[in-house]
Amino acid sequence: MTLSSILVSVDLGPNGADRVQLAAGLAATHSARLVGIAACPVPVIVPARDGVVAERVYDAEEERARERLAATKALFEREAGSVAKRIWGSSLALPLAYTAEQARAADLVIVGRHGPGDGDPGPMGVSPGALLMEAGRPVLVAPPGLERLVPKRVVIAWKDTREARRAVHDALPLIAGAERVCVVAAGPDAHHGGAEATAQYLSGHGIAATTHLLPNPALSVADELLRFCEREGADLLVMGAYGHSRLREWVFGGVTRDVLRTTSLCCLMSH
Repeated sequence: MTLSSILVSVDLGPNGADRVQLAAGLAATHSARLVGIAACPVPVIVPARDGVVAERVYDAEEERARERLAATKALFEREAGSVAKRIWGSSLALPLAYTAEQARAADLVIVGRHGPGDGDPGPMGVSPGALLMEAGRPVLVAPPGLERLVPKRVVIAWKDTREARRAVHDALPLIAGAERVCVVAAGPDAHHGGAEATAQYLSGHGIAATTHLLPNPALSVADELLRFCEREGADLLVMGAYGHSRLREWVFGGVTRDVLRTTSLCCLMSH
């Protein structure tokens, strides 16, 4: 299994350049095409009595949006310059909708973490949680300040769900060369969740994995997982994203939500 196309969401926030560099490194490692994209919506103008004035305001906002898109393209070209197979796409559209649409031609989508202290990505930022529900592709959430990802020590947060099974499958191209892979099940069902069977599945793909059962976490499951990652010196966390729908508004389970906001390492999630 290979990665042939990697898509990265680009914005003008404080972490945009690092994210492009990380995506470019993965594209080079996997000989994949790197696709940079950005979308910037034009604000809706409330109709005024003077239609000429409203039109001028709209034109000014559209010009500002186009300038932002031009700036993101320049950032992408500068930070991904070493990748020969790269293309750029942009649109005057909502970032989430455009990114989810473009994800149909990608094997992996990379976005930035949106934690409480991560800085404002601006109007072109894409929420990782919302994208997970729409993209239908694995999403790699990159924390701030990380310019490179070489998955050598990998933690798989295991729970016997469709989402977790898909995440393990989606992670295979990234973890094939890992030095250590830990399948971790935390919580009351840890002993009955099939962690050992997952390790055997990975073995069938030439990946040696060990199982770790944490039935009585001292902290929340999310905190216990992140502490385990820290002890292992992990550089990649793999997990399924969970949620339920209410009028198309997704409410995440506590583990997914907490990890999306606080993880200090790259996290590969699938839904």
